[in-house]
Amino acid sequence: MKKILSRTILLIIIILNSSLLFAQHKLEKIWETDSVLKVPESVLFDGDKKVLYASNIDGTDPWGKDGKGSIAKVGLDGKVIATEWVSGLNAPKGMGLYKGKLYVADLNEIVVIDIAGSKIEKKIAVTGAEGLNDVSVSNKGIVYVSDSKLKKIFTVKDGVSELLLDTLKGPNGVLMRGDDFYLLDAGGMFKMNKDKTLTRITDGMEGGTDGIENISGNDFIVSCWQGVVWYVNADGSKQQLLDSRADKKNSADIGMDAKNKIIYVPTFWRNTIVAYRVK
Repeated sequence: MKKILSRTILLIIIILNSSLLFAQHKLEKIWETDSVLKVPESVLFDGDKKVLYASNIDGTDPWGKDGKGSIAKVGLDGKVIATEWVSGLNAPKGMGLYKGKLYVADLNEIVVIDIAGSKIEKKIAVTGAEGLNDVSVSNKGIVYVSDSKLKKIFTVKDGVSELLLDTLKGPNGVLMRGDDFYLLDAGGMFKMNKDKTLTRITDGMEGGTDGIENISGNDFIVSCWQGVVWYVNADGSKQQLLDSRADKKNSADIGMDAKNKIIYVPTFWRNTIVAYRVK
């Protein structure tokens, strides 16, 4: 009887370990653009237009107010359509889409680009901001933007900015998903509660947590600037999908085609975007 019980327990352990093994995710490289982009910091997938937008910092100072910044347009096949589709920015970073407009974080402003007209429509000053970084736009048109220099998060509604959070350590990636607001702060991923307190989902993601995207259900993909990409499960457990630090290849603010499970990784100083399928 003891032998049968021992064998049963052993079989259960083997099955559980096998399930965990098969549950692991991996990245399959699809393509990489030519290295003609100009220090791409962020990528945004536009499913309606079937294109990618990439923010070009262009220069050795990621926070330089030099007028060199631009937005590139890239095809879903990896072909660069326009290196400088819209110019006239400084050090653009995160982007968000809402009703035909592209909202771009640019130092202390949100630059609003009319996509159909391929031009800057207006610039919205964010009061008190210095180092705006990532952007997410809610389904009501409210812009959420992090300030990595001041360690704050602001909202912009109807052209008026307002402070949302200021008790952070190093915020970057933000994501508004339905009524839920997620953010990355100093290696951790959090969800904001209605009273503005934060619930930690996971932590221990080294290398400067940067971009956050929802891939399915309550699972997320998180990128870290130094070259690491994580798969974060709904229960907070995580799996490393990519580590390109040894090759000195960054993985900045990622874009996501959730339907086809494709992530788009900007390599920053390498001046390319790499597309991977999450399997």
